[in-house]
Amino acid sequence: MSDTDFTGQTVLVVGGSSGIGNGVAHGFRQRGAQVHVWGTRPSAANYDPAEGCDLSGLAYHQVDVADRDAIDAWTPPFESLDVLVLSQGIVAYRRVEFEREGWDRVMAVNLDSLMACAARFKPMLAASRGSIIIVSSVSGFQSNRGNPAYAASKAGAVSLTKTLGEAWAPEGIRVNGLAPGLVDTKLTKVTTEHPQRREAALRAIPVGRMGLPADMAGAAIFLASPLAAYVCGQTLIVDGGLSLS
Repeated sequence: MSDTDFTGQTVLVVGGSSGIGNGVAHGFRQRGAQVHVWGTRPSAANYDPAEGCDLSGLAYHQVDVADRDAIDAWTPPFESLDVLVLSQGIVAYRRVEFEREGWDRVMAVNLDSLMACAARFKPMLAASRGSIIIVSSVSGFQSNRGNPAYAASKAGAVSLTKTLGEAWAPEGIRVNGLAPGLVDTKLTKVTTEHPQRREAALRAIPVGRMGLPADMAGAAIFLASPLAAYVCGQTLIVDGGLSLS
């Protein structure tokens, strides 16, 4: 058995119905894990594979992470949990995040729910000596002029990763994170479907291409595997070199 074989393990990917989370979910599934995902729509049938929402082979559950009571009330259909991936995230464009409603909505999903989910599954992860992977963004390390809540929430996610990493390591839980750059998902269509913005974005990425959900899956698999057994509280930047200059 290789260090990246997750056969017999259970993985929950919050925000695993589409985009980065979906890519991560399939990465673990392809390596033998039983993978559960949370999303906001009533059922798996409500997602379109054409939008990067491939739920085949995954156990889908509807949970609105903006509602902390819903997180606490959810009854897991599994008895143990080895890996918790927190990949939930939203962004509000057109300067909506400068207003109270937009700020509160983004922070509730992108930051508040991270702590709520981590706390909810902490006992299971301590029992299995498992790991948590928090997906943030390179926006957590720099300004994001039009999206103050998104940037602040991602900076908070990086800090939370450090804090939980230190606090929970003595209980056998490794907490780490990954910070994607520009990844081709429905959240980034404001850039990817605009030819001039897309061209400008690609010029800023040293490796010359946008990231794919599968690229993020590789980083997550490493962080959850025994290969990263001595990695604690760190956020791995996975951006093709975008943030180097």
